[in-house]
Amino acid sequence: MLPKKLQNKLDKRIADNALRRLNEQPHLVDFSSNDYLGFSKSEGIFKAANALLKQYNSIQNGATGSRLLSGNHNLYAIVEQELCEFHNSEAALIFNSGYDANIGFFSSVPQRGDIILYDEFIHASIRDGITMSNAKAHKFKHNNLEDLEQKCKNINAQHHKEASIYIVTESVFSMDGDTPNLHQLTMLSKQYNAFLVVDEAHAVGVFGENGEGLIQREVLENKVFARIITFGKAMGCHGAAIICNKPLQQYLVNFCRPFIYTTALPPHSIATIKAAYQTNKTSNKRNKLRSSIKTFKLALKNQKLNTYFIDSNSAIQCCIISGNANVKAIALALQKQGFNVKPILSPTVPIGKERLRFCLHAYNTHQEISNVLKALRALIPHERYV
Repeated sequence: MLPKKLQNKLDKRIADNALRRLNEQPHLVDFSSNDYLGFSKSEGIFKAANALLKQYNSIQNGATGSRLLSGNHNLYAIVEQELCEFHNSEAALIFNSGYDANIGFFSSVPQRGDIILYDEFIHASIRDGITMSNAKAHKFKHNNLEDLEQKCKNINAQHHKEASIYIVTESVFSMDGDTPNLHQLTMLSKQYNAFLVVDEAHAVGVFGENGEGLIQREVLENKVFARIITFGKAMGCHGAAIICNKPLQQYLVNFCRPFIYTTALPPHSIATIKAAYQTNKTSNKRNKLRSSIKTFKLALKNQKLNTYFIDSNSAIQCCIISGNANVKAIALALQKQGFNVKPILSPTVPIGKERLRFCLHAYNTHQEISNVLKALRALIPHERYV
C-alpha cells in the first residue's frame, strides 16, 4: 500500500498515458541511445582501461570513500589534467554524473541575492539544482536572446549591483537537438556582467575537430564561466566534469555538497574515461556520425517529413507528434518493425509537443536510416498535428 497522495499521483500518470516503466532493452536497430560514437561497446576501450589500471597500480574495485577522505586515487589528477589540456581550460573537476555536477554547481555557486536566468527547456538536473539554490531564478523563452536581454535589463534596473547574474543554457538541447546562438550569448553575458554556464553534454564528442564541443569549436572557451561535460554519452562511459577556472574549482571542492559527501568514482571508471579520450583522438567514428546526420536530414527531405521535425544539426532529431497516446502508438509500431525509437511524453516535454526522439550514431547504416524514415512516413498522419 502507498500513501493516498502517492497513489493518486500514480493513478494520474496512468490516466494521462504517461506512466514510466523499466523495460529490458530490445535487440533492435538503435535509434534511442546516447552512444553516438559507439564507444560504450568498444572492446579496445575496455582493454585499454584495464591496461591503465595495471600501469598505474590501481587494481581495486571501489574508491573506498569521498575524494576528500580516501577516494582521491592517483588517476583522478592525471585525467583531470588531460581534460584541461583537451578542453583548453585552467581546471577540471570530475563528478559522479552529469546530474551530480549540475545539482552541485547550481545548489552551491549562485548565492542569496543572485539571479539565475535559464532557458525554459533546460535539463531537469539543472532545474533541480536551481530549486536547491538560495538565488532567485527566472526562465527565458527557448533560445530567445531578445527575451533574455530584456530580463537582464530588468534585473539591472531593480537589483543592487552586488547581485551576480548567471545565464544558463545548453549547447545542444537534449529534447530538441537545437543550439542557441553562442556568440551572441557570450556578448550579451559580457554586456550585462553575467556569468555564462553552458551544459555541453550532447556536444562533446560530436562537435569540434576532435569532439571538443561547440564552445571550443566556436573559440569561446575563455568567455564562458563554466562548462558541464558528461562522459556517458558520446564518450561511452560514466561520470561528468565541470570545466572552469582554478578559483571556481577550489570553491567547488570546498562548498559543493554533492562533490564533498559522495563516494568517489572507482579507478576503473576514471581509467575508462582516459581510455575513451585516447581513442577519441584517433577515431574516425565522428566522421561516420556526421555522415549519419547528413543522410538522415537528406532522407527527411526525400520523405517530405521536414515539417514534422525540429531543425537540428546534431545527433538528436525530433519528430513532433501531439498526444501521449499518438506518439506511443507510432513508436510501438516502429519498434515492431525492428527500430528502437522512443517516444518522449508530457510532462517531460510540454503538452502538445510530445515527440519521437531519433538518436543517430556512427554505426547506423544509410539503409537503416532510409528504412526507419520510410516506416515513419507510412505511419504518420497526413495532416500535421498542431
